[in-house]
Amino acid sequence: MEHKDLAYYRLERAKEDLNLATQALNRKELKLANNRAYYSIFHSMRSVLALDHKDFKKHSAVIAYFNQHYVKIKLFPSNIHELISKASLVRNASDYDDFYIAVLNETIEQIESAKLIFDLVEAYINNQTQNFSER
Repeated sequence: MEHKDLAYYRLERAKEDLNLATQALNRKELKLANNRAYYSIFHSMRSVLALDHKDFKKHSAVIAYFNQHYVKIKLFPSNIHELISKASLVRNASDYDDFYIAVLNETIEQIESAKLIFDLVEAYINNQTQNFSER
C-alpha cells in the first residue's frame, strides 16, 4: 500500500468517527461523542503522518510529532495544538473518570474542533498528494 493510500484510509476513518460523534451527540450520548470526536482528530493526525512514513503506538507520541513537525512550523494553524490537547483531556475524562459529567456545549465544541481539524487535514493531504502526482 502506498503511503498516500494509507493517508486516505486513515482520513476515511477520521470521517467515520466524526460522523459517529455527531450521531452520538444527536442521541445525547455525550461521553461517546467526546470519544469519537477525539478519535476523529487522532486519525486525522495519523493520516498526515502516513505521508511521512511515520507512526507511533502511543497517542501522546502521535500528538507530539504532529505538533512538532506540522503545527510548530506553521503547516497548520497554531491554535490546533490547543484543540488537540483539549480533545485529549476531554476524551480521557469521558472514558476514565467515574465522576465526569459531560456537558453539551463542551461536546459540541469537541465535534466542531474535530470537523475543523478534519477539513484542514483533508485539504493538506489533497494538496500533498497532488504535489506527488505532479513530480
